[in-house]
Amino acid sequence: MTDSAPIAGITADPAAAPKVSFVSLGCPKALVDSERIITQLRAEGYELSRSHAGADVVVVNTCGFLDSAKAESLDAIGKALAENGKVIVTGCMGAEPAQIRDAFPDVLAITGPQAYESVVGAVHAVVPPAHDPFVDLIPPQGVKLTPRHYAYLKISEGCNNRCSFCIIPKLRGDLVSRPAAEVLREAEKLVKAGVKEILVISQDTSAYGLDLKYAESPWKDRSVRAKFFDLARELGDLGAWVRMHYVYPYPHVDEVVALMAEGKILPYLDIPFQHAAPKVLKAMRRPGNQEKTLDRIAAWRAIAPDLAIRSTFIVGFPGETEEDFRFLLDWLSEAKLDRVGCFKYEPVAGAPANALGDHVPREVQEERWHRFMKHQQAISDRLQRARVGRRVPVIIDEAGPTVAKGRTKWDAPEIDGTTYVASCRPLRAGEIVTVKIERADAYDLHGTAVG
Repeated sequence: MTDSAPIAGITADPAAAPKVSFVSLGCPKALVDSERIITQLRAEGYELSRSHAGADVVVVNTCGFLDSAKAESLDAIGKALAENGKVIVTGCMGAEPAQIRDAFPDVLAITGPQAYESVVGAVHAVVPPAHDPFVDLIPPQGVKLTPRHYAYLKISEGCNNRCSFCIIPKLRGDLVSRPAAEVLREAEKLVKAGVKEILVISQDTSAYGLDLKYAESPWKDRSVRAKFFDLARELGDLGAWVRMHYVYPYPHVDEVVALMAEGKILPYLDIPFQHAAPKVLKAMRRPGNQEKTLDRIAAWRAIAPDLAIRSTFIVGFPGETEEDFRFLLDWLSEAKLDRVGCFKYEPVAGAPANALGDHVPREVQEERWHRFMKHQQAISDRLQRARVGRRVPVIIDEAGPTVAKGRTKWDAPEIDGTTYVASCRPLRAGEIVTVKIERADAYDLHGTAVG
């Protein structure tokens, strides 16, 4: 959740409980960390303040992946200190605390990512809990920072890959998967609480369970392996949309695509390809057999013709030549990805890529970024227009008097497109309706509710 505003919570008698203001920055995985910390604090009787000034302490969950993200985190810490004075810092940037201490020596405590107990302990040290179990009850699914109708489900921490531009393993460690039954219990609680869409996240979703040797755990009347396919199949039986994020194109993803063809889970894969030119991929140290990716995409679409693929790419990586970049554009033309994001390469402190030679000048990066976006926009536009005339399910995100905003099965919240839905009756957030698509642009769809 990339928002430096304090997260509003439930208010009660201001004299009854200490108050915490919370800022959550970075990716959905960090958002889940924030949810876990807040759930624990709420269970102990703390309230969430609507402002820094009205809180007893401020917690800032930082992002430390890129220099721009670090700058945003430092800005959030500075604002919290100015408005409150009592600040605890956690998250990825906290894994290397020197930069925070140098800028803000008055912060009360600094912890790294996933350090839930340390954060809660730091809050206790500033303002002890005043727990009343008859007042401070929390829902079984915990406190969520997303809208009620969708939620992120983190299935593992850390990553075994060693991509040269990334320091996530350094910040979050190697892959640590959750037992399948534990994940399924959390998912079931979410669905019972009204969640209609579960977004599965991790650093490398298709590697799920590798560290556990795919061990089984008891779930209801059976045992379930900690394996990508098995978990996806079980999640698909819970009655909610299931969307897969951060999937690497390993061969065993094929069997999960078969579940999509059956309608068990959404026909959607978020795959961080990052590039296509072999030389650049080798310099990036990307996992998997990247040379066969186009063949794999074609095979997936043969299994599930309605499959949508979103991805992210980096342009201007050290050593990227004009030939490499044109290779990438040609690859995009053949791959025909539905949703694509693009970033200009940015050095990350501690990343091996910093030592590579032939850094691409910023003006060249900028020019390639614009060419990339223009090229992909034309591809997206053609794919979107092919959906005109179809009747598709849409989950409503925002109600409106005559036009509501929602998403198709091909669109994840916040990162993909919007479907604008005209309706003769009011539509509620979380409702799934059938929509006839009447027009399209490169990113969004427009239609009318017909059922």
